[in-house]
Amino acid sequence: MITFLHGADFHLDSPFRALSPDQAAERRQEQRQLLTRLAETAKETQAQLIFLAGDLFDSQRVRPETLELLQSTLEEVEAQVFISPGNHDPYTASSPYARLTWPSHVHIFSSPYPERVELPHLGAVVYGSAFLSPHRMDSPLLDFQARDEGLVTFGCFHGDTSTPFSRYGPISQEEIYRCCLDYLALGHHHTASGVRMTGSTYYAWPGCPEGRGFDEAGEKGIYLGRVDELRCELDFLPLAHRRYREERLDITGQAPHQALRNYLAQADPRDILRIYLTGERQEDLDLAALTALAAPQAYHVTLKDETFLPQALWARKEEDTLTGLFLRTMAGKIAEASPEERPFLERAVRFGLAALEGREEPK
Repeated sequence: MITFLHGADFHLDSPFRALSPDQAAERRQEQRQLLTRLAETAKETQAQLIFLAGDLFDSQRVRPETLELLQSTLEEVEAQVFISPGNHDPYTASSPYARLTWPSHVHIFSSPYPERVELPHLGAVVYGSAFLSPHRMDSPLLDFQARDEGLVTFGCFHGDTSTPFSRYGPISQEEIYRCCLDYLALGHHHTASGVRMTGSTYYAWPGCPEGRGFDEAGEKGIYLGRVDELRCELDFLPLAHRRYREERLDITGQAPHQALRNYLAQADPRDILRIYLTGERQEDLDLAALTALAAPQAYHVTLKDETFLPQALWARKEEDTLTGLFLRTMAGKIAEASPEERPFLERAVRFGLAALEGREEPK
């Protein structure tokens, strides 16, 4: 069997605009370390092939330190490396792919049509293509079919399997069926697919190896594959240094600051968190103070308030009194309010009810 690694959508040098400038620079440096971990994984698994199926860079503008690390890392890798430029990093005369000198065992596809590279020492052949601009309306697999020549056949392509109307190289199930490859390494989608099969072709996309936002949450990595002409096996290998995670924290019956401390004590301090506070609260929430409390215990935390006022506050809502009218009016406003407006309206309910009942103002 032939052992390979399949990665895609590294998006090196992403801007990380949601983070502070210092954290964004740190995250870009951590992204670069994906290359080191990829090389270490190739050595540990004795991978013979590495497929990088597009969007290795986030844009055409790549920092010199990123290119230097990429070149030095690939020089040390013993596996044959195949790179298919994608919509974020298309192959052009000014792209790093065309300007730099790459090691002899690194092949960068430069044509929009499938190129063929034979590997006699492995009894294999690799096909692949490149984006030449940020968009392409035609399929990278249009009218393509691998030759039947007794070799293990691979494909390394960047394309969108979600819709035939995509501007990013739409690939149909029929085209995958007709390509007759033993394994098709795809890129573009940022969530791992797991191994799939259409006709005689196994295929997959690994997702991005390091999340860059909450739309890329959870564990991220690459695939370790083993394939011959009869079967294909894939194992997912986590590669990310940090994960984006969304969590729901029920604070019912707890002081918000203590509930937050207890959660963060068991969380991975490397993770980037978005925490939705839920449940019934007994006091108004100061999200700024809670965020400051969380800062020393986590890399980055964003708090969202989805808590609700104690049900007892609404007990008089149906009364035919001024208090009942006030509560009904405020309940309607809260139901129509945006998440940002709700805390202010709920605080107004507490103050208004206290005033109507002659109580002390709430803290």
